[in-house]
Amino acid sequence: MTTHNLLIELFVEELPPKALQKLGDAFSGVLFEQLKTQGLTAANSAVTAYASPRRLAAHITDVSALAADKAVQQKLMPVNVGLDASGNATPALLKKLQSLGAGPEAVAQLKRAPDGKAEALFYDSLVKGASLADGLQKALSEAIAKLPIPKVMSYQLETDCELPGWSSVNFVRPAHSLVALHGGTVVPVKALGLTAGNRTQGHRFEARVSPVVFAHADDYAKTLAQDGAVIASFTERRAEITRQLEAAATKVGGGVKAIQDAALLDEVTALVERPNVLVCEFEKQFLDVPQECLILTMKANQKYFPLLDAAGKLTHQFLVVSNITPDDASAVIGGNERVVRPRLADAKFFFDQDRKKTLASRVEGLAKVVYHNKLGTQGERTDRVCAIAKGIAALLPQAKDAAFVQAVDTAAQLAKTDLLTDMVGEFPELQGIMGGYYARHDGLGEEVAQAIEDHYKPRFAGDQLPRNTVGVVVALADKLETLVGMFGIGNLPTGDKDPFALRRHALGVVRMLSEANLDVALDALIAQAIPSFGDKITDPSVALSAFIYDRLSGGLREQGYSAQEVEAVLALRPQRLSDVAKRLAAVRAFAALPEAPALAAANKRIGNVLKKAGEVDAHVNTALFKEDAEQALYAVMQKLLPESEAQFNAGDYTASLQTLATLRSPVDAFFDDVMVNAEEMDLRLNRQGLLKCLHLAMNRVADLSCLAS
Repeated sequence: MTTHNLLIELFVEELPPKALQKLGDAFSGVLFEQLKTQGLTAANSAVTAYASPRRLAAHITDVSALAADKAVQQKLMPVNVGLDASGNATPALLKKLQSLGAGPEAVAQLKRAPDGKAEALFYDSLVKGASLADGLQKALSEAIAKLPIPKVMSYQLETDCELPGWSSVNFVRPAHSLVALHGGTVVPVKALGLTAGNRTQGHRFEARVSPVVFAHADDYAKTLAQDGAVIASFTERRAEITRQLEAAATKVGGGVKAIQDAALLDEVTALVERPNVLVCEFEKQFLDVPQECLILTMKANQKYFPLLDAAGKLTHQFLVVSNITPDDASAVIGGNERVVRPRLADAKFFFDQDRKKTLASRVEGLAKVVYHNKLGTQGERTDRVCAIAKGIAALLPQAKDAAFVQAVDTAAQLAKTDLLTDMVGEFPELQGIMGGYYARHDGLGEEVAQAIEDHYKPRFAGDQLPRNTVGVVVALADKLETLVGMFGIGNLPTGDKDPFALRRHALGVVRMLSEANLDVALDALIAQAIPSFGDKITDPSVALSAFIYDRLSGGLREQGYSAQEVEAVLALRPQRLSDVAKRLAAVRAFAALPEAPALAAANKRIGNVLKKAGEVDAHVNTALFKEDAEQALYAVMQKLLPESEAQFNAGDYTASLQTLATLRSPVDAFFDDVMVNAEEMDLRLNRQGLLKCLHLAMNRVADLSCLAS
């Protein structure tokens, strides 16, 4: 059967840049899957997606002009419904066959086969393969219908429609042409009021010819680049922009580099069809403004790439990715420099104005900002964060240091005040960062300034923790306030909805307790945070503790620990999360020992025995021993358990578990030779008490029964 490569292009007005790559991948992906489902592709067919600001396209290899006929077996009805007692076709069967295009003569060809408890009639037929025109029409309609369009536009058609000027089409942007080529042949399909052809439009200003005509499906990218001045591939265009950014930075010299920002690079790639990177600059006086402000306004508002020196400091030069390549670029450069100047001037104005008021003078204003209708204002929230931060500080060794406690209180009191500044009002992304700058200006010291700046950290997975202990305490208090408050009013995350980022806050708590080595119990942290809310909430401690351990569990599995290892450690709900990594290492080392499977199974068995026994006292009376096996086990326990406990108390969890591995033989012998649930009550309680002592010792580091297969 003849196969050729297929090209589909939908030419439209400028597509939303932040959605372009997703739109391109979805368009090509659905087209390919639909053609594959209809049998029009080969086993080795491959699809290439193209997406530029004004087009979505797909190139698919080895597409057939006609799909192969397909044998289909169709269930008709139960035998007792389709055939009467004499074996003749019933009217119901004949009507069903007629609907399938078959006559009474097909009755003899029907097959009988079991279908559940009864027999059914099956009809074998040969379905004619779809033509490419029909198959592509269906695939194209499906691809358009399934596009992840952020917001649909409605526009009217002027030609090829029932009511020119009145017939409406809904799509992401108005579409102007459709290309469908199978090899060099146009496939007669329609979409969005357009009829397929072999021509499109190139670059708005720099296309060599108009329209751009394709002789063959395989010429798409090459012809569009040569005649249309367009790099159709999103990936190739992104790589070209990266190359030009690096080359421009090298040309500037001095070791400068364009800022690394994948999201910005993707957005700019979606804004240009033929990138041309130019070097621009602004007045050096603006460098007195915090560089985060300048970088943000250049990236967010203008889509520029700031240049940083070798030390990571902002320079007065930046890179622009233009969509045109004039012989004299001075007008383009000058225009971009004029556009950015007011933005930078605004940032400088905000910075200068904000510094006229101290952060402390803004505290009162927080009482006028609503935080949550059930939890009060930002002022009330600040009071709670202060109380929680003081409570955390009191649990630390530094609690005796008055300067430390005062720094915690000051940072917590002022952490949210930059929300009232003009700069943060314009750029909410700078909250915390600007607070740090203004704190330094107010003479509050580097420790407090860093704590204010860092109290939102970690903001995302992999983000840095606060740089000092004051910052860790305030950040922990801030996240606990959010978690306790939201859980306390029942405002929990559901599915993928988490408007208050409670999952992220919980992971932040986990990371700070784990990585900042705070020797603080998790439940104690939650408990001391609750009173600051008064009667605004109900006690959320149980649900919140479970939520945090669940986040910890997921994070540990992502780090490569097995589900069994994580379950074994977290089953004990270790209160000091800084210990969890050591416990996991100990469990992994123990699981590698040859004795581990037997001991884990025994531990599980012991747990089941004790669970059925109910309340068991961990006490042993040696005078009640009757069997050699229980005496031998007790003797080994007397030797090993104190050693294991000492190693546990010293924090050497690996050694503690490995010491217990010696118990395998006496434990096996005990279960082989000793009847735990003896008829005599004193014997039974004594043996259960022995097992209770053993169970407590074996499960100090982790619940070893979780390792049992």
